[in-house]
Amino acid sequence: MELNELNYYYNKLKFGEDNFHNLMKYRIKKILIISTFYDAYIFEYDAKLSNQIVGEYHSLNLTTVPRLISVPTGEAALKKLKEESFDLVISTIRIGEITPFDLSEQIHIDYPNLPILLLLTVKTDINLIDNNSDKMGNIEEVFLWNGNPRLFLAMIKYIEDKRNAPYDTSKGYVNVILLIEDSITFSSIYLPLLYAEIMEQTQRLISEEQKDNNKYLRMRTRPKVIMVRTFEDAVEAVQTYKESLLGIISDIEYLHNGEIDTDAGFDFLSYLKENKIDIPILLQSSDATKRPRAESMNVKFLHKKSSTLLADISQFIFKKLGFGSLIFKNKNGEEIGRARYLSDFEKILPSIPPEVLIYHSKNNSFSAWLIAHGEIEIAKKVRPVQISDFGSLEEHKDFLLQTFKRVRKKRNKGKIVDFNKNILGESDIIVRVGSGSLGGKGRGLAFFNALLTIMDIDSNFKNTAIRIPKSVILGTGVFDSFIEINNLVDVHIGLNDEKIKQRFLNGTLPEDVVEQLIQLLEYCNCPVAVRSSGLLEDSQSQPFAGVYATYMLANNNDNFNERLQQLTDAIKLVFASVFLEDAVSYIETLNYRIEEEKMGVIIQEIVGNQYEDCFYPNFSGVAQSYNYYPISHMQHSEGVANVAVGLGQSVVGGGKDHRFCPSHPGIQYESEEDKIRTSQTDFFALNMTTEKADLSKGEEETLVQLPIRKAEKHRTITHTASVWDSQNERMVEDLSIPGPRVINFANILKYNYFPLSDILVKILDISQKAMGIPVEIEFAVDLKKTTDILPTFYLLQVRPLSHNEEEVNIEPENLTKEKSILYSTEAMGNGFIKDISDIVFLDPHKFDKTRTMDMKEEIKKINNLLKEQNRDYILIGPGRWGTRDRFLGIPVHWGEINKAGIIIETGLHDFDIEPSQGSHFFHNLVAMNIGYLNIPFHHKGDSFIDWEYLRSMKPINKQEFFTHVSRDIPFTILMDGKAGNAVVLK
Repeated sequence: MELNELNYYYNKLKFGEDNFHNLMKYRIKKILIISTFYDAYIFEYDAKLSNQIVGEYHSLNLTTVPRLISVPTGEAALKKLKEESFDLVISTIRIGEITPFDLSEQIHIDYPNLPILLLLTVKTDINLIDNNSDKMGNIEEVFLWNGNPRLFLAMIKYIEDKRNAPYDTSKGYVNVILLIEDSITFSSIYLPLLYAEIMEQTQRLISEEQKDNNKYLRMRTRPKVIMVRTFEDAVEAVQTYKESLLGIISDIEYLHNGEIDTDAGFDFLSYLKENKIDIPILLQSSDATKRPRAESMNVKFLHKKSSTLLADISQFIFKKLGFGSLIFKNKNGEEIGRARYLSDFEKILPSIPPEVLIYHSKNNSFSAWLIAHGEIEIAKKVRPVQISDFGSLEEHKDFLLQTFKRVRKKRNKGKIVDFNKNILGESDIIVRVGSGSLGGKGRGLAFFNALLTIMDIDSNFKNTAIRIPKSVILGTGVFDSFIEINNLVDVHIGLNDEKIKQRFLNGTLPEDVVEQLIQLLEYCNCPVAVRSSGLLEDSQSQPFAGVYATYMLANNNDNFNERLQQLTDAIKLVFASVFLEDAVSYIETLNYRIEEEKMGVIIQEIVGNQYEDCFYPNFSGVAQSYNYYPISHMQHSEGVANVAVGLGQSVVGGGKDHRFCPSHPGIQYESEEDKIRTSQTDFFALNMTTEKADLSKGEEETLVQLPIRKAEKHRTITHTASVWDSQNERMVEDLSIPGPRVINFANILKYNYFPLSDILVKILDISQKAMGIPVEIEFAVDLKKTTDILPTFYLLQVRPLSHNEEEVNIEPENLTKEKSILYSTEAMGNGFIKDISDIVFLDPHKFDKTRTMDMKEEIKKINNLLKEQNRDYILIGPGRWGTRDRFLGIPVHWGEINKAGIIIETGLHDFDIEPSQGSHFFHNLVAMNIGYLNIPFHHKGDSFIDWEYLRSMKPINKQEFFTHVSRDIPFTILMDGKAGNAVVLK
């Protein structure tokens, strides 16, 4: 698929166009975004502009919301600017051949008054800003996308406020909050928080007003936020807005007289005191030693590294600074109902008394409210209609309701829709519960649900459907409310995992969320998966695959309350998984704070059918658009897939599965003899008899691991299994004959019973182009076919697959045991590493696959010792690291080996395991560019490992299984990602 074709489909997606008019003198109506298609979708849709700003505009008869136009490159942006006029340009870093710095210069020459903002999507790109400071003259400000959907609104408001504040404050109607912060990271956190609190406060005031003109005035006088980076700019802002200042939030260390001044914040306080400016002030710094001085000056101080920083800032704003619904009232002015969303309107309308309906109809209240909420299509149908056009008020009500339903159903297809029990049966929608972001997984699902729906992708495959399972997603706002209600902000401090889980299980979900979950279960009695969707999850700069929890629920208990209890417990445990030891360790490894993570939750129908007492799909799998270990004439860019019978735990857990290249499904990775030995022998299914499973015991508490012969009895492997005919020494696709069953998917990959390979090629191609980076997808397939149901491919998840493209050349003369400790021709990772001096290895003679759990505990202790010393190390051991199958390797979690900078899997005489490309463990190594090498016992190609050299080194710590060695001079590690080779030099 070409980019222009994908662009065509992307432009067909509707994003609430022309919904609002901004009544301020300067307003941003049209924005040009320069980014990948995926990022554009997130900025435009997951940010949910209409709901974020409707509170501010509700009573102002608005008709336009800022409209977003996105292009993928700087060159396309220059062309678009010649074709259309824009009020704001937002550019990401990676925009094709031209840099954003050069682009801003070109734009400024032709459009000198057009504001340009730079939006970073990766934290490390801040270094690029520092290195190109001399080229920043035409870029007004830089922000860092941190997963908070309100950042986009904050960027718009930042520009609008900067332009409007001089005029608005001079008239005395608005106040100003001054933010002094030189850190891009922190300002990108603070600014959305400021605007969120301002909007909430303004809306609270609006709801208290009884007169429309007062509501209008309140909204027009929303406080403006002015952000500056230096002492001199702060002084200028104070001089300009002295009479309008409402409060100041200031860093302590920032530029003063052209240099970093560690006490600039205190100097600024002195300046305010000298000018007799007495307003609420908050100082914050990464240096906790600044606290006493700040408090001696009677100023609130916050430590930037505090685990409750954001909550403390929120409290400061809430205490120091002081959205809109359609309210139905009777003739006495008493409220009898209110509609905040369109779904509320549908629910309330049947009970509205005749006189109230007449009043609102005559005054066009319905159409005005609908316009303010972006429901232009419905408003156009409702406004021309008068009560006199109907025979009765009931006919009028019925017209309104049917109009809402028809337009909503048409509009909802492929969209994110707020929860309403009446739409749960609709297909091709994502249902949202609560506020906030959908989280990483949720964003990916929503994006591809929209894209695949608009593309009608399954029309490319005869007698086959392609779908995303029906999904309800709890926004991160539910997580925020749960944490606040139950006082769990710092729950991870001083408690172990089990106690943390119990604290969360004892917590209370918001009442409105519980009510919606009840309505969901009243509709849905099929098995469901409760999946994590963290803000940091599945982004390009941080992976998080498998770090958080997923729970499978049978959802079949005869007692409704038990079903509800299981669902709410699963949600709470997904929330809790953010604070568990492994997750905390993982987040800290990526240099994030726990408080930056917020959790969405996906409640998704499980794909499959029930067979006896278990439930599972025909098969599940993981596919990647980039293949780190191609064989034969495969190319890296042609991708790879791993599939297994049943639920996907066999694949993502690093168990036995079948690997193939979607572009070359006929090429076998193994000989038939090896395949017989390594073929899948059991599979995972949902246990439909665990009505009261204790979910706190783990994610697999509701699952059952069954022998493949059970699936044969269920007739679910007819098209995925072959039989080894020993007499003729060949594979046959006929399960009626005796012989070993081999799960090789021959009838699908060889004879194309189901077009799996073609579907994967298509979806991987679309996904990679849409996200602008290699991707990994998880999927499940239900082959069941009836008169009403087609065999269906279900897309469960899409996430970026990061890889480093730095050029690395490995000199042939280094590939000898004289110069190298080891060399692998099956290596993943790219780049140079020259700061590791430690190796921890498991001698092959000591490996016993029945004692891998003991090995796990031993390496965990060694890792913790090295972690205390902040020393990375090279980890070497047999089998598959991170597998859930303890007989295939050592079943460690990432937190137990998180100081390993390079991981090497070695083979034994009878224990060569193919490297797993589908596991969550593998995905996280890829995204963090941790070297991952495989050295088979039989040394494919030129691979080798010099065990004698390792044994000759003096051990620092020698345990029963593992030996820790070190030397003063760091090892040199070279990884050539393009060739798939890596070497550790002596």
